[in-house]
Amino acid sequence: MERLLESIHEAPIIDKDGYEYIVHPISNGVPMLDPALLREVVVEITRVADLDVDKIVAPEAMGIHIATALSLQTDIPLVVIRKRPYGLDGEVSLHKTTGYSESEMYINDIDPDDRLLIVDDLLSTGGTMTAICDALDEIGAEIADIVIVIKKTGDSEFDDSDHEATSLVEISVDDGEAVIHSSIDSA
Repeated sequence: MERLLESIHEAPIIDKDGYEYIVHPISNGVPMLDPALLREVVVEITRVADLDVDKIVAPEAMGIHIATALSLQTDIPLVVIRKRPYGLDGEVSLHKTTGYSESEMYINDIDPDDRLLIVDDLLSTGGTMTAICDALDEIGAEIADIVIVIKKTGDSEFDDSDHEATSLVEISVDDGEAVIHSSIDSA
């Protein structure tokens, strides 16, 4: 995980209305995403995730590139939870609230009893992941595993969830610097 850890240390930190925000290729798509970094992340996910699943699930937008690469590597079909409705039969809407936004998302192609792996780029406030897990539970799908690339330390709504997530790296942003608290290699 050398590339991931190095990329976190090199990531710009910007101030967004008093919130120190890390700008990282995995979670923002900028700076440019090096294919070697994405490959390293996918290899680590395949190493730690339960891959005995029917489908990989990822929320739009920044989970898509990770889940696509993982799907190509494992031949497991991919379902993207979208930010817009399509009105397809069986579409399920969910309401998500994060620390900085509120919106609807839409799930298609998940059936009761599907066994799922959820992957995403970043877990911060936990609002998105909590809403996704609640909606998948209501559908009757089994969430076999959740793997997050970067988890920010601090209070998260997801902490109260019945589900657990594995993160490849756990960080905080303090005084304009990304601090790595743990990584899957050191866990």
